[in-house]
Amino acid sequence: MVVSGDDLAIRARALRKCFGARVAVAGVDLEVPAGTVFGFLGPNGAGKTTLIRMLLGLTRASDGHAWLLGLPVPQRRTRALARVGAVVEEPGFHRYLTGRENLRIAAAARGGGAGERIGGALERVGLGDRADDRVGRYSLGMRQRLGIARCLLSDPALLILDEPVNGLDPAGIREMRVLIRSFADEGRTVFLSSHLLDEVQRVCDRIAVVDAGRVVAQGATEELVGADALMIEVADSRAAAGVLAGLPLVRAVDEVRDGVLRVRVFDIGQATALLARELAVAGIAVHRLEAAPASLERAFLELTGRSGAER
Repeated sequence: MVVSGDDLAIRARALRKCFGARVAVAGVDLEVPAGTVFGFLGPNGAGKTTLIRMLLGLTRASDGHAWLLGLPVPQRRTRALARVGAVVEEPGFHRYLTGRENLRIAAAARGGGAGERIGGALERVGLGDRADDRVGRYSLGMRQRLGIARCLLSDPALLILDEPVNGLDPAGIREMRVLIRSFADEGRTVFLSSHLLDEVQRVCDRIAVVDAGRVVAQGATEELVGADALMIEVADSRAAAGVLAGLPLVRAVDEVRDGVLRVRVFDIGQATALLARELAVAGIAVHRLEAAPASLERAFLELTGRSGAER
């Protein structure tokens, strides 16, 4: 789906970055609708952080064009970033100062009403009771939270978060998920890079997958994750495919390898019993029948060419 430019928080066209002979980002097209949580995924070295740095004007693109909140970068970077909050890699702070003091420095640089938002930002990220501790005593997860609090000082329309759950325990990850969703509920856009695919699947409305510097897939989370499936190993895969293809609960039948079928289904609970029964009636021996629920991990591995033969 193509979204109109007025409804995009981030747009990139043929964005490219080279470091000498090495191509880090190879002609990326990207569309991030406003008011969504957008996941940006890729293996290590795929070009994710480089693209984020180009979007923020921290490194100049070798070619192509990018816009933040409708404004071209780097041409109008200063105006665009006035409404953007970003945490790229691990956020840096003065470790001998408290969390609150660090935010006061950031607010003074921001100007406007940033200073008035310090208390609310600290409370919102769960650091209200640790705000007056030195940052040197903070865990990595606490520094990540403080980085997001610093983003909130500008009352941003767009947040760009690179690995925001890094260093958080399971309870902290859940709290961060709720926090990120609350930003979208307020009409803000969150552009999220993360390695935790299960969390991305839970929180993101749309996803782009990048590999070797190129976007290999982009769309609604449900579309990319795909359908539930059953992996079926049978004595005669051709005959089994003919039986299964016409069943009402079956979306599609694909042969993974000789004797092994991936059967995408509408209702995995009902389909399991139905498929086993129909194959038995047809006299086709079933050696293995295993549920393969839809997951972002499976889709990611397939899109980046890192799946095994049966994934």
